[in-house]
Amino acid sequence: MKAKALELELQSEKNRKRLMELVFKAKAAHIGGDLSCLNVLTVLYFEVMNLNPANPKDPLRDRFIMSKGHCVEALYVTLESKGFISPAVTDTLGEFGSLLSGHPTIKVPGIEVNTGALGHGLSIGAGIALAGKMNQLSYKTFVLMGDGEQGEGSVYEAAMAARHYKLDNLVAIIDRNGLQISGTTEEIMAIEDIRQRWTASGWDVQEVNGDRIGDLIDRFEKIDYSNRRPHLLISHTTKGKGISYMEGVQSWHHGVPCAPQYEQAIREISERIQYLEKQISI
Repeated sequence: MKAKALELELQSEKNRKRLMELVFKAKAAHIGGDLSCLNVLTVLYFEVMNLNPANPKDPLRDRFIMSKGHCVEALYVTLESKGFISPAVTDTLGEFGSLLSGHPTIKVPGIEVNTGALGHGLSIGAGIALAGKMNQLSYKTFVLMGDGEQGEGSVYEAAMAARHYKLDNLVAIIDRNGLQISGTTEEIMAIEDIRQRWTASGWDVQEVNGDRIGDLIDRFEKIDYSNRRPHLLISHTTKGKGISYMEGVQSWHHGVPCAPQYEQAIREISERIQYLEKQISI
């Protein structure tokens, strides 16, 4: 487990560095949420999900839906590192005519559905999971939501439907970084006790430290896909994770670092990459 966690942590840091390069070049991003969910994306794409970039429409592939679509930059670097899109394509982010936009679209290889209007992803995911049950296919569906997104009523309509149809092939993840564009979630629209709320809705609910790769691996491995209940993982994360001056700062919900800030971010990430590479080689 330790070796696996180190390798995935290294992959996450490499993706973090690539993310900063793209954001600085494109001059636009929801950088705070990008950084907070990057560990979850890395573990899903490199450890948990059954995916093959050479056959992106495999009927048995696992499905991923980025319901918090404004954090698409984190998804782009993950898709690039997994081999779905080339660096040449990713480099066009922010340019006129680019295949890549500010929210996920199905024009991009590896993206299942267009998302970005918050509150829709879980409904789509529940439908995809139900289709899998009806067609007796073995794939699983994963939906990543934001915590600010929990204020959308459609989320709970989908939650009820998923429980009703016993969709144990559906895993929802909440990126619980505690901050949204205009303040803390509890100031804007309180969602605690979020675990109790989803448990009462009939979901199998677990919590995890999403800032720790090893904890994420362990929690995903323990999901029981035969318990006839949909699954929710509350991933407690830090907005702006991995960049010292961004961590836990609400104003970095959306923003681009200036040149000195960018250089500092790259330096911090590069030092961690070097450390991890040494640990793996020991």
